[in-house]
Amino acid sequence: AHIRCLLLTLLYRYMKPMIDDGRVFAAIPPLHRIETMGAGGKKGEYIYTYSDDEMRKVTADLKKAGKKWKEPIQRYKGLGEMDADQLRETTMDPDARTLRRITIKDAAAAEAMFELLMGNDVAPRKEFISTAEIDRDRIDA
Repeated sequence: AHIRCLLLTLLYRYMKPMIDDGRVFAAIPPLHRIETMGAGGKKGEYIYTYSDDEMRKVTADLKKAGKKWKEPIQRYKGLGEMDADQLRETTMDPDARTLRRITIKDAAAAEAMFELLMGNDVAPRKEFISTAEIDRDRIDA
């Protein structure tokens, strides 16, 4: 998310017409990879999920169907944890990826957060760090 914040800030400050025209998108990487178990304990397929709720639903459906999966379920914390093959089949594949159109509201929020965390004014940053509650649902957003 930090790379996205930097890029959105750049686009918002210097290429705002692209955002206004709806021509900026973010590819959303998966949050989890579930490896199913095939017959005889062989490796099955990979199922990628994009939220904790989706992961719980998929595992519940697998359980109902009598299928097993490898534990622990892999949880990605960022693109740096994904191999090139995993990126290719999820985030980069035009047929499989999830794209989200970036709006001015998204870019303005990214720019404001960037300015707060990276700007020259230390007092607001210190206040934010010491008082902000972590919204755990937004950590990987």
